[in-house]
Amino acid sequence: MSRTKKDFLDLIQKQRKKKKKEKFEGNFLEYLEMIKENPEKIKLAHKRLYETICDHGLETVDVGSDSYRDIFNGDKIRTYDYFKEEFFGMESVINKLMRFLKSAAHKGEESRQVLLLMGPVGAGKSALTEHIKRALDGQRYYHLEGDPQRGEPLQLIPRSLRSEMEDVLGVTIEGDLSPIARWDLLNKYEGKYENFKVVESTYSQRGRRGIAVVPPMDANSQDTSVLIGTEDISKLDLYSEDDPRVLSLNGAFNVGNRGIVEFVEVFKNEIEFLHTMLTATQEKRVPTPGKHDMIFFDGVILAHCNESEWNRFKSEHTNEAILDRVVKINVPYVLELDQEKKIYQKMIRRSDFRNAHIAPHTLKIASMFSVMSRLQPSRKCDLLTKMKIYNGEAIIEKGRVKKVDIRDLKDEAQHEGMEGISTRFIMKSLDSALSDSDNGMITPINVVDSLIKQVKEQIIDEDAKTRYLEILQKIIREEYLRILETEIAKAFITAYEEQAQSLFDSYLDNAECFTTKTKVKNKITREESEPDEKFMRTIEEMIGVVGSARDGFRNDVTAFMFSKMRKGETVDYRSYGPLKEAIEQYLISSVKDIARIVTRSKSRDDNQKKKYTDMIDTLINEYGYNESSAEEILTYASNNLWRDS
Repeated sequence: MSRTKKDFLDLIQKQRKKKKKEKFEGNFLEYLEMIKENPEKIKLAHKRLYETICDHGLETVDVGSDSYRDIFNGDKIRTYDYFKEEFFGMESVINKLMRFLKSAAHKGEESRQVLLLMGPVGAGKSALTEHIKRALDGQRYYHLEGDPQRGEPLQLIPRSLRSEMEDVLGVTIEGDLSPIARWDLLNKYEGKYENFKVVESTYSQRGRRGIAVVPPMDANSQDTSVLIGTEDISKLDLYSEDDPRVLSLNGAFNVGNRGIVEFVEVFKNEIEFLHTMLTATQEKRVPTPGKHDMIFFDGVILAHCNESEWNRFKSEHTNEAILDRVVKINVPYVLELDQEKKIYQKMIRRSDFRNAHIAPHTLKIASMFSVMSRLQPSRKCDLLTKMKIYNGEAIIEKGRVKKVDIRDLKDEAQHEGMEGISTRFIMKSLDSALSDSDNGMITPINVVDSLIKQVKEQIIDEDAKTRYLEILQKIIREEYLRILETEIAKAFITAYEEQAQSLFDSYLDNAECFTTKTKVKNKITREESEPDEKFMRTIEEMIGVVGSARDGFRNDVTAFMFSKMRKGETVDYRSYGPLKEAIEQYLISSVKDIARIVTRSKSRDDNQKKKYTDMIDTLINEYGYNESSAEEILTYASNNLWRDS
């Protein structure tokens, strides 16, 4: 439907009416009445930011649950709704950040510290900083009219009256007027601060209200006016040097007062340029240009840098004063496979490739490469196992969940996550694979090819290049073939879930009777019989449970299942990892032979053609392939799987 000019005008006016909201304008006495009714309106910068983020919602994660127990080692973790849809695998980083803000909100030592996010390129430091700043965007606050610092109006109250006024209002009054606001008070209002006009504004990065950004400056062009403003030379002919009216307070610390000042790649600046940070943190004051007193500053100083810059800066002993005023939070790459995959899902969803067909396991394979590139080798397990443990997966070995303490793994590799392949590298490879695709489709096969090409072209360090190629060409290739073999075999099984559950129920009945030394009762005929030893052994042998280990395995399964039932939890074939794997292997082994024959056969008979067609339909309807991607992975399987057949 075409739109007329009137339609467009209606849309514009509708949006304008919706956006319009009355803002407070009044004198200082009216402001005092409002504060008396609602003292919570008075907030310092750290408290305002902390509460704004928390207001979106938060919850404490049950670290005893299966999904979080292994990943967080029982550490107390909160998830904040404000970050939930944007950041994945960064719970620990966000918790440290919010802990800093909470302490600073209570006027702890952190309120006089710089918050520094330090990590490798592409780890999400800048994105996290931007998201934090966006929390304030649009929030309302009150300030003195005409004050470039947009100072808290309560700073009008003389120090001799503050104690009494604090008792009346139920608030704490901090800070002093800016030189310009003081000049207005003495001259424009003749000292009668009760008449000073108070206005309401919103935080805005674009409007330079309460949110300021300091980019890295070239050593030859560094100028502290970027931080503290300048003197307006054109006004020096009209006023004396010490007249506040010559000041142009438009520096980052002026703009970011009562909000946030961000330092981008902070340590690329010369040390002299950063001295203003010291007074801003230690004394909550910043210099003014020319011959004027220092100005009160209340704001969150948020900086970020790469590790190389941090190491260079801290190696200089002359920088100790600033280092003592920094709270550093490491922002490593994500080390959890499922969370890494969510990052790429989000990025593709927001790109023009969002409608492309991405075959199952494609993003998982890409994520496996990025995560394993970041892991350090361990004596306790191989790289693939380590990745699965970090992802909270149960590792089954001889019928038991392999016990590898995640804390031990992390203790022996404390620098883990600070090096490796970045998310940008993976996205470039995904974009390249999608751009090269003739049918708007990518599969694990062409994504691995794209990654190999990018590693060969982009990675300069030869040792790193060799290691990355080994991960791609050996570890990931073998793991994908295992995934593919299982998936193709599953596609042959009609009603897979029902068959797996039926096997589980039957095994559990037999194992329970074996453990309690009772007989199995047929649910239809009500006849009793001994537990089916042959059936149980067939299942158990799938995961290497043989001989004397059988009794222990059956006891473990029975005890685990009844424990879950007592807690009112759902029990199905997926409940106990080792038994789940045994049942799946049993089902898959029963169809592998026919799967390999049908997949590899170049001249299929009618029965094989039907099975092949049914398998394609299953891959499309149940597993998420389309016809082209299903054909591609089956061709790959026929060339790479079951070579001994």
